Amino acid sequence: MSAVTRTFLVTGASSGIGRAMAKKLLSMGFQVLGVSRDCSQFKHAHPNFSSFTLDLSALKQLPARAAELSKAYPQLDGVVFAAGAGQFGSLEEFSFAQIEQLMNLNFTGNALLTRALLPSLKRKQKADLIYVGSEAALKGSRKGTIYCASKFALRGFTQALREECAKSQVRVSLINPGMVKTPFFDQLSFEPGDDMTQYITAEDVADAMQYILSSNPNIVLDEINLSPLNKVIKFKTG
Repeated sequence: MSAVTRTFLVTGASSGIGRAMAKKLLSMGFQVLGVSRDCSQFKHAHPNFSSFTLDLSALKQLPARAAELSKAYPQLDGVVFAAGAGQFGSLEEFSFAQIEQLMNLNFTGNALLTRALLPSLKRKQKADLIYVGSEAALKGSRKGTIYCASKFALRGFTQALREECAKSQVRVSLINPGMVKTPFFDQLSFEPGDDMTQYITAEDVADAMQYILSSNPNIVLDEINLSPLNKVIKFKTG
């Protein structure tokens, strides 16, 4: 294990992709600050892990909480944005409040937290911003108007941010996974197929993150798209 030299914040670290990424960073010898709306889900202590309660969809509270975070963890030099949610249906099936909440969690909250942390990160000798997008950011699909919009927004944001950070030591990367077998699908009417060729694991996404962080520090991996070998959507019954 390498010496602990870096400190990463991971949003959505209590489950799914965020949890896998936090565990991967710990295995790499980094300090990890896990962010979640419910930190009681962090049940296993680790000497290099600490937690911070933050709801990315609660925009009015975000600036003050982000300021607290920056003050408490000035050594922070990397952020993994893995928090997110899925909701699907025809546009007219969404209430105005549901549209706002999904956009806030999947895009606006990420943008605000980045804005709060970026000035400090630009002063670091080395810093990384890694965002978890979706294959839904690559092509719009039926029943995905709002979800696709949130992920398209995140993709455009990271592309522009990459250009804005080009003269600093901040690297900006986006990972777009296809269907990942996680609790993401627990409340949805569909899920990936059962065969291992039909889904991606959270650990696969964490491996892509490790590849980004282990790459030559003088290059940026702008975007990585991950897809299962066979794309199969299974609809739930009952």
